[in-house]
Amino acid sequence: MEEGGGTMAGITSIGAYIPMYRLDRQEIGRMWRTKGSGGERAVAGYDEDAVTMAVAVAQDCVRRSNKQVDGLYFATTTAPYKEKQSAAIIASVLDLDRRCGTADFTNTLRAGTTALKSALDAVKSGSAGEIAIIASDCRPGAPKGRFEQILGDGAAALTVGSSDLIASVEGSYSIFSEFTDIWRTEADAFVKSGEGRFIDEVGYMPLMQEAISELMKNSSLSAGDFSKAVFSAPDVRQHADLARKLGFEASRVQDPLFTLIGNTGTAAALMMLVATLEEASPGDRILFANYGDGCDAFILRVTEEIARIRTKPTMKERLERKRFIDYGTYLNWRDLVPFEASSLPERAEPSLASRWRERKVISLLNGVKCKKCGTPQIHPIGQTVRICVACQSKDAFEEYKFSDKKGRLFTYAVDQLQPTKNPPGLNGVIDFDGGGRLICELTDYDLDRVKIDMPVEMTFRRLFQGKGIVNYFWKAKPIEGF
Repeated sequence: MEEGGGTMAGITSIGAYIPMYRLDRQEIGRMWRTKGSGGERAVAGYDEDAVTMAVAVAQDCVRRSNKQVDGLYFATTTAPYKEKQSAAIIASVLDLDRRCGTADFTNTLRAGTTALKSALDAVKSGSAGEIAIIASDCRPGAPKGRFEQILGDGAAALTVGSSDLIASVEGSYSIFSEFTDIWRTEADAFVKSGEGRFIDEVGYMPLMQEAISELMKNSSLSAGDFSKAVFSAPDVRQHADLARKLGFEASRVQDPLFTLIGNTGTAAALMMLVATLEEASPGDRILFANYGDGCDAFILRVTEEIARIRTKPTMKERLERKRFIDYGTYLNWRDLVPFEASSLPERAEPSLASRWRERKVISLLNGVKCKKCGTPQIHPIGQTVRICVACQSKDAFEEYKFSDKKGRLFTYAVDQLQPTKNPPGLNGVIDFDGGGRLICELTDYDLDRVKIDMPVEMTFRRLFQGKGIVNYFWKAKPIEGF
């Protein structure tokens, strides 16, 4: 159906996040003495999950937009909680206004575009001004199974608004289908699938053809009218088959990125769209479609504003930033094999009350800044700051956020004893640009390249899980390119 009525709505900004770690599919094949499918898959780090990747990509997207977000929709099939809103966690880390509308879209691979449609409707109706749509997934594939090689981890984000559009929405068409092809029940640890040929003939192919064909028919357009076609698919073969059946030339079809990072679930279609928009020109018409329990299809038209979001990192740069891990490391990070428990004392678990009291430190890495001399300072969680370390003024502070500040590694210690999924551990003292010092863990580092005065930035990561609570906090990581 055609978009019409109400306020104009479209895409105002984009972002993507690809974990730096890769698992070569030949490595998986060697482990099980089977043939690797070629290429590599992106693997979320030992301290990453759908929420931490969502935070990273949302920061990128909102930075490019430079607008106040008053809605945040999070799409995933791998939320850390069965009953607790992940969107609220992400919004708190982004320091959004508490009146911001938050919602989780889940239980289907089409959740990202379902969230996009909802955001477009909200903006057009006037109930929201700018909404961030974030899709992020770390879907589990059973060891030795085909999904272990096919799946990958990643996140993508769009913001939707009514002004400064980089792409307007000229039309959309959606259908649902109660067809079981890919699924997981509450008791399932890994993704399951029906028989491949049956899915091809009854599920993916006919549904996508129907939705896309109807949209083009209603808009009086054909394959040749589009500069690029962007659509999700379960694998490379079905992606190529659909493009051929719809009449799209291979040069006008967006690479699904399967050989480079794998199928990233709810994030896959949006990540492909980000890659397309980063290279699009004003006036380009883009077909965008996503599959999962039906199909959502859109016609997008790129505007002159597209030049505004051409900031680094680009998709090409994200794909090139990588470090390979072995299969044993992958098993360890995903808790797929048991390991001997550490004999060291376990880490003390924070209470719910203390987590609430220190929520601004946990979510924003908030410290204080002296009103008299302007010195920023941050103290360990649980300690109250009353005296300025520089001018000795008492109780003269204002809140100061450190999470968005870069810094330098003042000193560090390599920990060979503390139990960690990525041994050895690395703890460092960070001196922030503009003032302030913090002792914290480091992540995403190459130990051979760690050195004093190394530039770092803060990243929101998963620490540990205890008593059913997922504990997140900030770590320092080397700045990309170092």
